[in-house]
Amino acid sequence: MGIADLNLLREVETVPDNLLDGFQYALSIAIKLPASVFEKIIDAPTPLYAQVYNNANLLLDQSALKLSSHLEGKGYSVLPIPASLPLDMERFNSNLSSKTVANAAGLGWQGKSLLIVTPEHGPRVSFATVLTDMPLSPDQPIKNQCGPCGECSQACPAGAIRNVNTDFHYTSREEALDFQKCADKLLKGFMLLPRVEKPICGFCIKVCPWGRKKQKGKTRFT
Repeated sequence: MGIADLNLLREVETVPDNLLDGFQYALSIAIKLPASVFEKIIDAPTPLYAQVYNNANLLLDQSALKLSSHLEGKGYSVLPIPASLPLDMERFNSNLSSKTVANAAGLGWQGKSLLIVTPEHGPRVSFATVLTDMPLSPDQPIKNQCGPCGECSQACPAGAIRNVNTDFHYTSREEALDFQKCADKLLKGFMLLPRVEKPICGFCIKVCPWGRKKQKGKTRFT
């Protein structure tokens, strides 16, 4: 878990526009996804990955709800934001990007794939968010460490990742990737696969050196 200062996110798109009003901080809740799930991805996301994806989001949402109930019981205002709830399947927007919150909360940096890359587990992590007015000490964003690595760009089956770095976050997602190429691959390809039926991919997650086991005892490439 990390704590984000919402002053860093006041210009971020939210639905509705006044979603952040009345809140000063956001709690970013993270859960690690098993690395082996991604290693099994060869030509397309697997039904196994889809099920893990669903279960992780369910667990995150339950955790956010429990935390919200606990804080509200102490007299604070809270608003849990679902882990994955696309409001528009063409734009893939949500109430508030949990990845953006995790970035501001210092849990990881925004990688070239737009995913959050954590030092411990790379992008093999999912997030949920709880907004609150509880007085907290926020964490600080951490330095982007993607460097010259282009593994995610090379592995992208849509050829959508532009292999461009950012210090904190991109001014728009188009700066990082060709969003239409990515969306078309998800919606017109992978989402139509039997027992997948989710707009998921996993290739950029699989190849990221951060958090990927190279050999027993090693947690990332050097």
